[in-house]
Amino acid sequence: MWDRYLSDSLKAATRAKRGTGIQRRVVGDAAIPRNWQNFLRVDSNKTELFAFLSEALLRWLVQEDKQLVITSDMEVLSKPPLPDRTSIAPCTHEEADSRMLLHVAHAARNGHHKIMIQTVDTDVVVLAVAVAQTLQPEDELWLAFGTGKNFRYLAAHEIAAGLGPEKACALPVFHALTGCDTVSSFVGHGKKTAWAVWSVLPELTLALLKVSSAPDDIPQEVMATIERFVILVYDRTSTCTEINTARRKLFAKRHNVQTIPPTKAALEEHVKRAVYQGGHVWGTVLVSTPELPSPCEWGWSKSPEGDYEPFWTCLPDAGQSSYELVSCKCKKGCVGQCKCKKSHLQCTALCVCEGECDWSSL
Repeated sequence: MWDRYLSDSLKAATRAKRGTGIQRRVVGDAAIPRNWQNFLRVDSNKTELFAFLSEALLRWLVQEDKQLVITSDMEVLSKPPLPDRTSIAPCTHEEADSRMLLHVAHAARNGHHKIMIQTVDTDVVVLAVAVAQTLQPEDELWLAFGTGKNFRYLAAHEIAAGLGPEKACALPVFHALTGCDTVSSFVGHGKKTAWAVWSVLPELTLALLKVSSAPDDIPQEVMATIERFVILVYDRTSTCTEINTARRKLFAKRHNVQTIPPTKAALEEHVKRAVYQGGHVWGTVLVSTPELPSPCEWGWSKSPEGDYEPFWTCLPDAGQSSYELVSCKCKKGCVGQCKCKKSHLQCTALCVCEGECDWSSL
């Protein structure tokens, strides 16, 4: 399976940040480039290389008892020819991560009951678990995952059975929501923390299921559940249901904007990006030619250069404000050491006292 490199892609800008290389023609008698990483920085080099390898593998395969299936751009090459490949070609998937799961489903329908995928990508593991629960009970989907000391075999079908069909189906959206290649993660809070919160918030499963397969929009009740989930990721003891309220209270305690949740406006854009990746791109993994909406409708914008950039929030930048954030830690009443009192400012909701103190009357 090979990736496809599209110019109008969310990952095009990410690849551009890796630097530039030199374009080389890929032919059989050419020398292997000395600087391999530099060679791989050019998308056209990889496209030519993949086409060359596909054709070469077909020529070199001489074992009649083996079936070779290999992708070539949107098409599929095979030796001996596949009797039916209408469900796998043409295929417009950009990444091999999703395309290989399309081939898993095709293989299972054609009598292959034990299938193994070799990968080092966590995205593939997540998608394999989601797809495994759609296979027949007798089918087994294995993953040869990792390299070196971290190499291990994973039974995706057993993981899916342990999670249950609903949680397994919701897993790709959860993975995107908590951070993947195209969606940022929550600062200081990784997958383990998020998974622990999901375990105590079962209503999140139903919310993620509602946006797990190419939704037209994000229902308000889904957004409310995700909002509660994010609050608990940052503060497991919080009773808040409004993320802006939780953000204000945590800032009053910690006085560090890096350790508090995003604003509701920023979270809404984050969820859009997660649903685009988890619900549209990964949610149509078993469709060979999915019709994806424009990323600009789902938390992205285009730069003047034509690259996609995350649309973070519709709120104005706080850094452009001339106001200074001052808050005190007084609990029962402002005293002489009160920061607000020293600054001749009235206490606000950012203070531990939540603005209930009136030091001017003391």
